Amino acid sequence: MVTREFLAWPKIPRLNRECIITEKIDGTNAAVVFTEGGDAYAQSRNRIITPEDDNYGFASWLFNHQDELREQLGVGRHFGEWWGSGIQGPYNDHMTDKRFSLFDTRRWTGSIEDWKCVQAPLCYVVPTLSIMERFDTRIVDEMVYLLQNNGSRACPGARAEGLVVYHRQANQSFKVTLENDDVYKGNEHG
Repeated sequence: MVTREFLAWPKIPRLNRECIITEKIDGTNAAVVFTEGGDAYAQSRNRIITPEDDNYGFASWLFNHQDELREQLGVGRHFGEWWGSGIQGPYNDHMTDKRFSLFDTRRWTGSIEDWKCVQAPLCYVVPTLSIMERFDTRIVDEMVYLLQNNGSRACPGARAEGLVVYHRQANQSFKVTLENDDVYKGNEHG
């Protein structure tokens, strides 16, 4: 039922604004959360996880390092990818450890050598592939080509899964996978 009320059309972000292209790491989505009250908890893409009901050991890792992580990351919800040995993805032949790589490249900066997070040494940062002053599909295509031919920047020697284009003005991320990117998945919109 439609009622009589004014409803404004939302502002539309401009496409030709800054975009950051990062490597899409093949692992499991995770977040470290520290509340203002001092609580710590972990979450996967779909639920809060605990060491007793874990997701590839991520909650256990958080609780084993929570004091150091709280000091390094601070209050908030810190999203990233939990990846590496024993977790889905192409890294088992190239790694013996698991890593948490933060998504927010604007806040966390890592070294080119190992993508270690400077401000939070227990964490890594997803590799930045390119920063575009304005959206350009040619640059996205170039980054896809480089990943297809050179493999993962996060784990040299392993195949890359794809990339993520973060559009700053829209505050929206878009992914491109190197395999089956054109195949529709039933849970995707549009």
